[in-house]
Amino acid sequence: MTTTDVVNLWRRELGEVPQDVWERTDLRVLILADNGLTELPPSIGGLRALSTLDLGHNRLAELPVELGELTALDGFLYVHDNELTELPETLGRLTRLRYLNAGENRIAALPEAVGNMAGLIELRAQHNRLTALPDTLGGLTRLRELWLRGNLLDRLPASMAGLRELRHLDLRENSFTEFPPVLAGLPLLRHLDLRGNRLTRLPEWVADRLPSLEKLDLRWNPCEVPPELAAALERRGCVVLL
Repeated sequence: MTTTDVVNLWRRELGEVPQDVWERTDLRVLILADNGLTELPPSIGGLRALSTLDLGHNRLAELPVELGELTALDGFLYVHDNELTELPETLGRLTRLRYLNAGENRIAALPEAVGNMAGLIELRAQHNRLTALPDTLGGLTRLRELWLRGNLLDRLPASMAGLRELRHLDLRENSFTEFPPVLAGLPLLRHLDLRGNRLTRLPEWVADRLPSLEKLDLRWNPCEVPPELAAALERRGCVVLL
């Protein structure tokens, strides 16, 4: 990648994207963060060589469906800190994308098509208005990190049992009243953050069914952990924070 493949317009107070940007069909990286953008034209779908697109820290209320035409995206897509209430189903066509950050928006539900984004290694949807996750989420078999802090979740879909590569799961500040049973048996899960939920108990199976767990954060829950369970976790190297 050379500098001619990159357009960096970060924090230029543009208000709207210059027309000549949409003519740069050779671009590999386009950074439009922090420009007060309120809309994007369908012509963004013509930038089919893009591997990274940064639309963060703007005022976008919606994303054009043409984003789904950017099938060469295999790096990063940032749409965080906007005013989005939904993501287009066409994002499901971005099967090579490795990192998606849709945090700090007003999104009430992730599209079912997110399960088609099989290349995702990290998905961030923190600080939205999610009340549930799509059943298709289990299709993200390469996913290593899932960040869901500050939503309204009280359960996880059964399909999440298929996230066999998951290492980090952030469920802080949601509405869980029980430890999600679907997590039992995830072989590589190392860090699990359940701070600020409504958990009252920790199931006995946690010590045996999460063999790689290194950090379990239960602070700010009305949760008591039996001393023998806490000791069993500590013995195998898992730090439990209460």
